[in-house]
Amino acid sequence: MTISSATEPSSYAEASRHDCWIKAMKAELQALQTNNTWRLTLLPPHKTAIGCRWIYKIKYRADGSIERYKARLVAKGYTQMEGLDYLDTFSPVAKLTTVRVLLALAAQNQWHLRQLDVNNAFLHGELEEEVYMQIPPGLAVENPKLVCRLQRSLYGLKQANRQWFTKLSSFLVSHGFQQSNSDHSLFLKLTRSVTTILLVYVDDIILTGKIILEIQDITTLLDQEFKIKDLGDLKFFLGLEIARTTDGIHLCQRKYALDILSDSGMLGCKPHSTPMDYSMKLQMNSGNSLSDESSSSYRRLIGKLIYLTNTRPDIVYAVQQLSQYMSAPTTTHLQAAFRILRYLKGSLGSGLFFAATGTPQLRAFSDSDWAGCKDSRKSTTGFLVYLGSSLISWQSKKQSTVSRSSSEAEYRALASTACELQ
Repeated sequence: MTISSATEPSSYAEASRHDCWIKAMKAELQALQTNNTWRLTLLPPHKTAIGCRWIYKIKYRADGSIERYKARLVAKGYTQMEGLDYLDTFSPVAKLTTVRVLLALAAQNQWHLRQLDVNNAFLHGELEEEVYMQIPPGLAVENPKLVCRLQRSLYGLKQANRQWFTKLSSFLVSHGFQQSNSDHSLFLKLTRSVTTILLVYVDDIILTGKIILEIQDITTLLDQEFKIKDLGDLKFFLGLEIARTTDGIHLCQRKYALDILSDSGMLGCKPHSTPMDYSMKLQMNSGNSLSDESSSSYRRLIGKLIYLTNTRPDIVYAVQQLSQYMSAPTTTHLQAAFRILRYLKGSLGSGLFFAATGTPQLRAFSDSDWAGCKDSRKSTTGFLVYLGSSLISWQSKKQSTVSRSSSEAEYRALASTACELQ
C-alpha cells in the first residue's frame, strides 16, 4: 500500500470498520491501562469531565511505504480551565539549527548516529492536578456513569508536553548528562574518554557519540524507564531525510517537497531554473485580491514552504518575501508562489551536505537589502553560518525598524549575525 491509496479515518465510527485500526486502538488502550494512566471512578459533583477522541495516523517510511497504523487517544484539552485543570504548559523543543550542528559534528568526527522513539511518551508524565475525562470510545465499562480520573498525563492535555519533558530531563541529569543552556532540548555527557550527545524533539530522540557501547548502554537505560523503540541508524527525522556515506551526510526533504507539489496540483508542472523573478519587487497592492478559499490555500502553501526552508536555503529569500502578504494575498503573490513550486520540481533532491572532512571552524557572512520593501521601506537581513564547509544556519528576515542609510542596515544585519554565532 502506498501514500496515494491509504486513507486515515476521521472518526471512531469510520475506523471501527477496519481491522487494522481496531488493532491499533486496542494496542493504545492496552498501553494506557498498563501504564496506569487512569482509574475509573464516579465524577465528583464539583468537577467536570473533559472529552476525548481518537486520532488516526499512518506512519510512513522515507520511501513512501507504510510502516504502521497509529491510533492515539487525545484528550480535549481545549476545554481545560487555567488555574483549575492546569498551571504551566510550555516545554522546549529542539531547534532545527541544533539538529544541523549535531549532524555536521557527527559527520566530521565519524560519530555514530542513532534514532530512538519513545512509546507513548506523554503518558510517562505524572499529573499534579485533579483531572477527569470521559470514557474513551471503544472502552467497555459496566457503569456508564463512571469517568476516568487521570493519574498520568495524556496527549491533548495542556500540561502533557511539559510533564513529559520534566520527567525525561530529570532522568537524564541523574545519569550524568548536562542540559545545554543554549538549547534546553540538548543533553551532553562529556568526559575524557566518552562524548555522548542526546537531542530530544517531543518523543523523537537523536543519540550520537564516538563509542557505540556507550550509546547502547544509554539506550538500554532509557528502554527500562520509558519503553524505547530503537529505530536504528538515523535516516528520517521530523520529515528530514538523512543519507550517510563515507564522504559525509546529505540532508534533504525530497518526500516533503513531493507532498507539497502533489497537494498543490503541481506535480506535473514544468520546472523553472530560479525560485523567483529577482528583477520584480513584490508589493502589497500588486495584482487582484484572492477569494477567501484561495487565500486559505495560499497561507497553507506558504506555511509548508517555510518548513521546507529547513534544508533549502536557496528558497529562503523568495519564501520570506511571500510570507509578508499572508494576511491579504493577491494573484501576483500566488503566481510567485507557483514559481517556487516549479523551481522545486526541477530540484527535488537538493539539500545540505555535511562533509566528513574539514575543521570545525565557524564562519559567517551577512548582507542587507537596504529599503528593499516598497511598502514599508524596511531593509532585509540575510546571513549564512558555516561550520567548516557545512552550512548550519541562515536567515532572510525583514528588519524591525527603518534604516536611514545602507550602512545602518548593514550594521543591523551584522548584529543579528553576531547573535546567531553566539
